[in-house]
Amino acid sequence: MSAHAIGESTGVENRKLGMWFFLSSEFLFFGALITNYMLFKGRDLPAGVPTPFGIYDIPFTSFSSFVLLMSSLTMVLAHHALHEGDQRGTRTWLLTTAGLGLTFLAGQFFEFSEFYLKGAGLSVAPVWSSFFVLTGFHGAHVFIGVLMLLILFSTSVRNGELSEAHGLNVELVGLYWHFVDIIWIVIFTVVYLIP
Repeated sequence: MSAHAIGESTGVENRKLGMWFFLSSEFLFFGALITNYMLFKGRDLPAGVPTPFGIYDIPFTSFSSFVLLMSSLTMVLAHHALHEGDQRGTRTWLLTTAGLGLTFLAGQFFEFSEFYLKGAGLSVAPVWSSFFVLTGFHGAHVFIGVLMLLILFSTSVRNGELSEAHGLNVELVGLYWHFVDIIWIVIFTVVYLIP
C-alpha cells in the first residue's frame, strides 16, 4: 500500500502522517537515550569527577525550561494567527518562537560551559557522556526547529504572506516544535529532578 493510499484511507494529509511517523521514531530514539542515562546515573564516579546532582543549577535550568515551554504557546499563537489570516501576527509569533528557542540554546550552552569548568566532560565518566549526548541531541533538535521557524518567517517576508499551502507547513513545524518541548519535559524531569 502506497503512502498516498495510506493518507487517503486515514483521512490525514500525507505530509502530516509522515511527520507523525517521524516523531514516533524520534520518541523511541530519545527513549533509548534517556534509558542510557538512567543506567549510568547511579554508578560510582572516578575520583575528582563531580556528580550530576552536585553541580546541576536547578533554578537556572527551570527558567530555561520555562522559556522553552513558553515557545509552545507562541507557536500555537503563530498557527492561530495564520488561520485567522493575520500575516503580521504570524510572522511576529514565528520570530518570537525562534527567539525563545535560541534563548533556550544559549542557556544550554552556558550550562554546558559551567559543567565543563567544574570538571564534567563528555569523556570523564559514562554518566556525563550519556548526559551530554542526550541533552546535546535535544539541543540539536531545537536548533533544527529554530531553522525551520526562520525559513517560514523568511518565506512569509519574501512572499508577503504565508498561503494555505504554507499553512500545513506551519502546522508541521508546530507539531515538531511541540514534540521537542514535550521531550524536554521528560528529560528535565528524569535528568534534573529525579535523584
